[in-house]
Amino acid sequence: MDTNAEPGQTRHTTNAAGPPIRQLFRDVIADRMQGPRPPQAAMLFDGEVDPCWDDRSFLGDFYSEILHQDTCQPTTADGLALVTTLAVDDRIPARHRFQAVDLLFRATTVAERHLAETWPATPQHADPDSEARARSAVQAHVPTLLARWSDECPAVRLALAGLAVVFPTDRTLPALTPRLQTFTHQHTQGTDIGDYVRFVVVMATQNDDQILTATEKLTDAYWTGTARGVPARPRALHLLGQMLTKVGIGLTRAPAGQ
Repeated sequence: MDTNAEPGQTRHTTNAAGPPIRQLFRDVIADRMQGPRPPQAAMLFDGEVDPCWDDRSFLGDFYSEILHQDTCQPTTADGLALVTTLAVDDRIPARHRFQAVDLLFRATTVAERHLAETWPATPQHADPDSEARARSAVQAHVPTLLARWSDECPAVRLALAGLAVVFPTDRTLPALTPRLQTFTHQHTQGTDIGDYVRFVVVMATQNDDQILTATEKLTDAYWTGTARGVPARPRALHLLGQMLTKVGIGLTRAPAGQ
């Protein structure tokens, strides 16, 4: 499958504007976001540039400013507007659009995923207000993101499918099932992508019994488990996050045309 999610290249630059990906992000944000911008945009527009930045290290620092160590902070919701803007612009390479959607998924599922990890204790760095604001910020942009499905490459569609089932509606299952048929035909059960898309479809049913059964079956076979006392949705989102990470790693490592 041609995912168009080619491996990222670590590139060094002496350009005063910083590494190429910073320049590209800055151009996209400048074109699409007029007026006041979130505080994290300073990393794109400040005149001072870290001389040690290359594409990879800049991305790590930039995304950490928005979702620091997988935790939501008071400014996270504002910063997600930058991520959404990057995710819908075709000037951004597919691998980076995938990463943007993946970050949106992680920001909106922080509370559930961390609860699944720490159950029955409360997550140590939980910030319920910031988590709720981040979730609302992402939810507001989901229709725009999903509207790009027909124009997106297969790699980004996989990430969009995961984001869609975080906010399921009565339309999610009938919409996703035909859209994921190509993936289920090309990727058998037992493969990373095959298991991922099948689990997405199960989650779209919103049937807790089916979701729990699938979660336990997949966890027993492949994944880091969570306590059985954890509610079904946090367990499922914890598992889905692991699966999306592995799918992303596989896609970015795949040779072009695979």
